[in-house]
Amino acid sequence: MSLFSPPDATEYAPYYGTYVRLITADPLAALQTQPAELRRLLAGLTEEQAQFRYAAGKWSIKEMLVHMIDTERIFAYRALRISRGDTTALPGFEQDDYVPTSEADARPLASILHEYDTVRAATLSLLGSFSAAQLSRRGTASGQPVSVRAMSFIMAGHEAHHLHILQQRYLPLLAA
Repeated sequence: MSLFSPPDATEYAPYYGTYVRLITADPLAALQTQPAELRRLLAGLTEEQAQFRYAAGKWSIKEMLVHMIDTERIFAYRALRISRGDTTALPGFEQDDYVPTSEADARPLASILHEYDTVRAATLSLLGSFSAAQLSRRGTASGQPVSVRAMSFIMAGHEAHHLHILQQRYLPLLAA
């Protein structure tokens, strides 16, 4: 199976299907183009606007960005361990516990975007290094089966999901 064909439904937990379905071609290509899309969407945003929440109890734009970074790091770590044949069941993480303790709103947006770029470069380097055999390896994360190939689609799809939320829920209200 090619990295560029969508993973079989047995390669990931059903709740990741939303992310996998958002990526219809090469996940590495999506991961390579997403930073430019993110920059386009955030162009001209002030520090104050980056702390905007579209509703009470929702994350700010900065918090959403740090969530995207944290999640990509965790997913890449899972892909690394599974690709190397590690059969240890990998734990889940609770995003709603990570976000408030990230202190994202206290950070400059430029700092968050620099971190984003650094993490993305590392992710692309890692995913691009995998052989076909490594991509097909399966492990367990959050109590569910997952392949390395599926992790690449999940990572790209997770970001696509959040870019959509940024476009649909945050930016229209900031423009108003």
